[in-house]
Amino acid sequence: MTADDLTAPLGQQKKQPRRKIPLPVPRIIAGVLALFLGVFVLWAIMGDDPFGGEPIAVVPIGSQKAAAAKPEAATVTQEAAAGSATSAGPATASDHKNSSRYDGPGAVQVVPAQTAPPNTKTVTIIDGKTGERQEVVIPAPSEAAAPQDAKGVDQKVDQKFVEVTPHGAIPKIAADGMRPAEAFAQPVPPLPGKLDAPRIAIIVGGLGVSASATADAIAKLPGAVTLGFGPYGTGVASLVARARGAGHEVLLQVPMEPFDYPNNDPGPQTLLTSLTPQQNIDRLYWLMSRFQGYVGIANAMGARFTASEQAFAPVLREAAKRGLIFVDDGANPRSVAGRIAGANTLPFARAEMTLDSVPTPIEIDRALGRLEMSAREHHVAVGISSALPVSIEHIAKWAKAAESRGLLLVPITAVALKDKQS
Repeated sequence: MTADDLTAPLGQQKKQPRRKIPLPVPRIIAGVLALFLGVFVLWAIMGDDPFGGEPIAVVPIGSQKAAAAKPEAATVTQEAAAGSATSAGPATASDHKNSSRYDGPGAVQVVPAQTAPPNTKTVTIIDGKTGERQEVVIPAPSEAAAPQDAKGVDQKVDQKFVEVTPHGAIPKIAADGMRPAEAFAQPVPPLPGKLDAPRIAIIVGGLGVSASATADAIAKLPGAVTLGFGPYGTGVASLVARARGAGHEVLLQVPMEPFDYPNNDPGPQTLLTSLTPQQNIDRLYWLMSRFQGYVGIANAMGARFTASEQAFAPVLREAAKRGLIFVDDGANPRSVAGRIAGANTLPFARAEMTLDSVPTPIEIDRALGRLEMSAREHHVAVGISSALPVSIEHIAKWAKAAESRGLLLVPITAVALKDKQS
């Protein structure tokens, strides 16, 4: 310490500022995120889960192909059936018998592919982590499809009404002149004590896509209610066979071009005004071949198509040629179906109201009341509905009391074949 230091006034010496280390916070955050992303990508590449943890099931097409599987597939299946017994020694018959798996109705059985029992399906399951393949046998659905031969012909339908085309079996008039509409029509017992009772036909459409909704309609609605099926549902042929077995007449609902097509697309093979008559007839054959046993066809949508006589007339002439009826859903006031049907002696019916245009219980009951009044005034009335649960419930309830009010619920052929007018 010097003398100057002792005599210098306090607080007068300036302190040297400390050097600050700049901290680039955004760069640090970006670096951390990049490191995290790099670790994640590396884990995804080097991980031992080739299928991303997603279970995969491969169903062999045809029982013969499943039976002809490679021998090693059966070996893997047998090893899988042994389960955890491999850790305690060779598996014995008692090991399998006493294992803790469920053996009740509908149980899944792990068996070699070559010994799969009849009326079952073989499913190959691939372990998402190890890639190990395991074949299991599951029970087939309890409801079998309608029996069909190699050409897709429903054996429950009299073959004299069937013509085989490249698309499949479609209806035709029998050699003796009997039409499918007459052959598949349901009988109409008269109302006791009132032979001239007003007649009401109700069509419930949109069936075949949902098996549960279709089964519900078949079970709850009386046989006199006509059921309309679309052509696209899986197993639709078996559902149609069930409906016919329960006493229902069946209609094929043919998708036709609406005004806002293709924004509003009824589905594959839709009949279009832009196609030639030959192209539309070819599409009609495809649609007709989806199932058999129907009494006629009805339009599904089709406001533009049903208003075009040039496009619509060839289709209705084909329906008449094949002994069917045509039902107009009544949604398009510009439809020319009645005029074309009258010119081609095509049995025809038109729905005068949609029963569930407002799908509430009160409005459906009101619509049924209006349909009843129309039948009393004109002796016959036709209503159409979708297959909504509320619609099915209230139509079934109304139908139970119809006879007591002097009304006769009839299938659609009782209207179309009797009138034969536009």
